[in-house]
Amino acid sequence: MIDDYFKRNHEPGLWSIEILTILYMLYTTVLLIFYWDDMNNRSEMVITRLTVAAVIMAMKMIYDRFPMRVLRLLRVALMMLFLISWYPETYDFCCHLPYKDHIFAMIDHKMFGYQPALEFSKAVSSDFWCEAFCMGYYLYYYMMAYTIMYYLVKIYDKADKAGFIFMGSFFVYYIIYEWLPVAGPQYYFKAVGEQCAQTGVFPDVADYFRYNTECLSLDIRGLFSNLVVGAQEIGERPTAAFPSSHVGMSTVTMILLYRTGDRLSFYCVLPVYLLLCCGTVYIKAHYCIDSIAGFFSAIIVYVLLYVLYDRLMRTRYAALVGKR
Repeated sequence: MIDDYFKRNHEPGLWSIEILTILYMLYTTVLLIFYWDDMNNRSEMVITRLTVAAVIMAMKMIYDRFPMRVLRLLRVALMMLFLISWYPETYDFCCHLPYKDHIFAMIDHKMFGYQPALEFSKAVSSDFWCEAFCMGYYLYYYMMAYTIMYYLVKIYDKADKAGFIFMGSFFVYYIIYEWLPVAGPQYYFKAVGEQCAQTGVFPDVADYFRYNTECLSLDIRGLFSNLVVGAQEIGERPTAAFPSSHVGMSTVTMILLYRTGDRLSFYCVLPVYLLLCCGTVYIKAHYCIDSIAGFFSAIIVYVLLYVLYDRLMRTRYAALVGKR
C-alpha cells in the first residue's frame, strides 16, 4: 500500500481544494482592494496571496515532474495549512461593518430567559467538566485532520470530493463572517458588562470591536483549558461567531467520517464532537443560537456542496468526452 504513494501516476489538473482556494483568494482580493485605504495589514495580506499562488504553482510543477501520489497529498496538506491565514482575515474585513451581537444576545435571552454562555459554566463548574468541554473544543482541529487523512490514505478515490466539501464549507462560513460581524459572548459581554447582559440589556456596540479586542478570560483548570486559552491568545479575533464554525465544520466532518463506512472511527470521535458542541457555549465563544445555527447550516452546506461537486464533475466529464 505504501508503494502506491510513490508510483508514478500522473493525474492532470488542480485538485478541487486548490481551485476553491484560488477562487476564495480572488474573492477576498476584491474585498482587500475595496477596503484598501482602511486596512492596516494590507502588505501582509498581499504577501499571503502571492505566497499561496506561488506554492500552488510550484507544487503543480513539481508534481508534473514527479507525478507521485504522495506529492498530491502534500498539495492538499498545504492548502489546509493556509486556512490558518484566511481565518484572521475575516476580522480584518468584517470589523468595518457594525457588529450584530446585541441581536444574537437578545435572541438567546428571548429563547431561554437568561444567557446560556454565562450560566452554563456556573451551573457545571467542576474541574472535570471544564476540562472535558475544553478537550472537545481543542480536539476540533485533530478530528478534522484525522478525517481528511482517512480519505487521503484509505479511500483515495473519494478524497477529492471530500476535500471539496470540507474546504468549500470553510469558505462558505468565512464569507458569511465577512458580511455578518458577530464577535461572540466572550467579547460582547466583556464590552457591555456581564451584569448588563444578565438583566437583559443589550446595547448596540456598532464598530467597537474594530478598535477593541479584549475578551473575557477562561479559568485555567488543567491541560486542555490551558491549551484553549493559548490557542485563543494566538489566533482568536472578535469575529466568526454566527453561525458557529466549530459546530458547523465538526458536523460536516462527522458526516464525512460517517460516509467512510468506518463505524468504529465514527463512534470513537462522536463523544469528542458532543463535548465540542457544548464547549462552544461553555467557554463563551458562542451564543447558544450560534451553535444551533452551526449544526443546521452544516447539513445545508454539506448537501449543497455534495450536489455541486457531482454536477461540476459531470460537466467536466462531458467536456472531456466532447473533445475526444
